[in-house]
Amino acid sequence: MRRKNWLAGVFVSLVLWCLAPGLLRAQAQEGNAFMRDYSKGPNWFGHFTSPYRQQPIPSLSLENSPRLRDLIHDGKLEISMADALALAIENNLDISVERQVVPMSQTDVLRASAGSAARGFSGATIPLGLSAGALGVGVSTAVTGGGVGNAGGISGQGGAVNIAPVGTFDPTINYNFSWDRTVTPLNSLVVAGVPAATGYTTSYSGSYTQLLPSGTSYFVSLNGLRFSSTQQNQLFNPYIATRMSMGFNQPLLSGLGLKSNLRFLLVARNNENVSGAIFQNQLQQTIAQVENAYWDMAQFQENVKVAEQSLTTAQRLYDDSKRQAEVGALAPLDVVSAQSAVAASQRDLVVAKTNLQIQETQLKNLLSKRIDPDLESAQIVTTDALPEPRDTDIPTLQDALADAERNRPDLKTAQMNLQNEQISSQYTGTNLLPTGNVFGQYAASGLQGNCVVTARATCNTVGLPVGTVVPSGTAGSLSQMARGKFPEYSVGFSLAVPIKNRAAQADNLRAQFEMQQAQINLQALRNQAELTIRQAMIALVQGKAQQEAAHQAVVLAQQSLDAEQKKLGVGASTFYNVVLRQRDLTTAEYAEIEAADAYAKALVAIDEARGATLDRNGITFNDALNGTITRMPAPPFNKGSNLGAR
Repeated sequence: MRRKNWLAGVFVSLVLWCLAPGLLRAQAQEGNAFMRDYSKGPNWFGHFTSPYRQQPIPSLSLENSPRLRDLIHDGKLEISMADALALAIENNLDISVERQVVPMSQTDVLRASAGSAARGFSGATIPLGLSAGALGVGVSTAVTGGGVGNAGGISGQGGAVNIAPVGTFDPTINYNFSWDRTVTPLNSLVVAGVPAATGYTTSYSGSYTQLLPSGTSYFVSLNGLRFSSTQQNQLFNPYIATRMSMGFNQPLLSGLGLKSNLRFLLVARNNENVSGAIFQNQLQQTIAQVENAYWDMAQFQENVKVAEQSLTTAQRLYDDSKRQAEVGALAPLDVVSAQSAVAASQRDLVVAKTNLQIQETQLKNLLSKRIDPDLESAQIVTTDALPEPRDTDIPTLQDALADAERNRPDLKTAQMNLQNEQISSQYTGTNLLPTGNVFGQYAASGLQGNCVVTARATCNTVGLPVGTVVPSGTAGSLSQMARGKFPEYSVGFSLAVPIKNRAAQADNLRAQFEMQQAQINLQALRNQAELTIRQAMIALVQGKAQQEAAHQAVVLAQQSLDAEQKKLGVGASTFYNVVLRQRDLTTAEYAEIEAADAYAKALVAIDEARGATLDRNGITFNDALNGTITRMPAPPFNKGSNLGAR
């Protein structure tokens, strides 16, 4: 009988938990996409152990993407600019590091959804004022409510009641079970009838607590205690005491409302947007770095061609001069001049090839996670020529400034940080108010057990002889509790007014100053963005003019060389003059290539200053975030080049 009654009590407590409000709310979870939404917790409805197990994340791969291996043929890595950008998205380690910031920010949303403080990350602000001087704490801490009360005692009494705020946004279930045996010596036989009493106590308690975004908190609890003793004068032995209680606490001043209680979640949501801007900023910087490295690679390839062509021409002049010197038609000094030109061209070719190899190593590092033997031995060959100047490449200042305000990730980050400081200022302003709460509680108790009929205790029966045992237990106690036979009602109001209120004043003042700092920082970034755009546009205009002038210089140098060679053919010039004209042409060709590279980099700079790098290159944000390419990048430059007009 005792065991059956005890199991019934445990069963009722479990049923109470299951029926508690909000307990069966299922949380949504994304599918099995590579980059799922980590701001949603695991769906435990039907999978009750999910919240208590480690959740899987995408596996980490430090191997190069298959695209890189597929582009290597016959010891050469022939890539276009589109290929280079795709490889950077898939393999660049700087992009991979910042890619983790986005899901990390989503875990902050998950944490703040439970009422805890967001942890933050580099580049995103968590205003200190949100914690009201207690760094690292959340909105509230979980506290259980209720108790067995006075059921089963030897006297009835009341007392002061204070129902404090309890729980977090995530509902919390608490359960406790204990068994105890005590032997107590007594100094009187009047109460217990024995000089020493042995008691056995088995107790359990369960509660459900939750805090709502409005600041309202509530609890439901069920407690039970079974006590048996060797005492002789108890009404029930053993006795079962049960108690059910439910209560609430509602802030009326400080802590009232959604903004106060959802402050961490609002900041975490803002920082989720900040994480996207931080990743976009790193992505844009890396893409610009890859573009510049690609154009440098193209420049050095052209430099090698120029050096090879110059060496071929110098060698031909040297051979011609030797033949003419052998027949006495040329002075030995002219042969020395031609030989000197060959040596200079050989030196220029060595320098050009060395620069090309150094740039090749840098580009490989940008496009790979690690340099394996196949990539190490492969020679990079860029297939896109340096871009030709076009009038459409130069945007208007107004359009560039508007693009920057709309697209630049650093401005987006500063705007989100300003919003975070505004949330902090609003919260600390509300926190200036005194703390006032209204609360209430209802409780019901039950007390039953085996009753022995005595001369003074009839066990609510009539006609039973003294010494008869009337059995009862958990069912009877729970029945009394459910019917409210022994109820308790309590309501109250609490008010805490800090005299002078200096701590809250300091927090609010600091929050206002920090908000002004954020406003100043945003304006400074806007000014810097405008300055960067103006400088980039000047460099672009100058680069266009320099490239056009450099191309014209090559044309004129080529004409001068042709004229000097014609003079040499009719004996009106010398090999030395031809060598000088050839050096002038080589210098002009190097200058043209350098001007073309500078113009290409100026295009990269103006796109970066406007925040248009991704759009101009046809790069989708989701592809970059997932590290996979569903649509190849499409750089907008003109693939034609006037460098071939030499």
